Amino acid sequence: MARNKYDLVFATSFGYGDEINKVGSRYPKTIFMHCSGHLQSKNVGSYFGRMYEARYLTGLVAGAMTKTKIIGYVAAHPIPEVIRGINAFAIGVLESNPEAKIYVRWTRSWHDAAKEKVITNELVDSDADIIAMHQDSPASQIEAQKRGVYSIGYNQNMSSFAPKAHLTAPVWQWDVIYKYVVEKVLADNWKSENIWWGLKQGAVDIAPFGPMVPDQLRKKILRRKQDIISGNFSVFNGPKKDQAGNIQIPKGKRSTDEDLLSMDWLLENVVSSPSP
Repeated sequence: MARNKYDLVFATSFGYGDEINKVGSRYPKTIFMHCSGHLQSKNVGSYFGRMYEARYLTGLVAGAMTKTKIIGYVAAHPIPEVIRGINAFAIGVLESNPEAKIYVRWTRSWHDAAKEKVITNELVDSDADIIAMHQDSPASQIEAQKRGVYSIGYNQNMSSFAPKAHLTAPVWQWDVIYKYVVEKVLADNWKSENIWWGLKQGAVDIAPFGPMVPDQLRKKILRRKQDIISGNFSVFNGPKKDQAGNIQIPKGKRSTDEDLLSMDWLLENVVSSPSP
């Protein structure tokens, strides 16, 4: 693309980072934007979304909707991005239902429908009545519906795969970031930066609620969404304890972006290890 004189290249995976920085130095007239990266140069920027904000909102839904007080979570890799999302979800669950627990099982894959199906069934067999996930396939949602339990999707509105199970989902709205960057390039005023946008900018959101979610709960979630947008509420606001009961975020303190990007602990209501 750089050899063919493309003006702008979006690299949509963390794994492209080394190559983008190598190629970027050789083609200074091409602008590169690296998804979920952290390195910048004169013609290389990075972008991502504060998905943890939307994860928290879906945790509020799950905590309010569970009857067994056991929520399953099919997780990909034990890296800060995934751990941060689990903790944000767990904070929402804890707020809605202090007695509920989140049981995390790791696939060590972003997309393995067969393994996701097996783990979902194991979680349901352990009395989980809601299945959440950080995966790129709808397998967990489909299996949850087959087993007669609720589900929380990811990435996009997955209700078409499991309309009887799907409560909502944290979703990406990449077009918001792409539009911003392209307009900067077209106006010839693009500068390298690290974009990390959330609900306020519209880079992340939650999918429409399923019909089973009560109106009163919907209103509560949307109010809290506005609290985050206005800055009146921060998801990772102390005090927060880890599984061992240690204070990870002191009372009156908010996690910094550096803390969030290196998160390696799990909240007190999560049953799993951050490094299985």
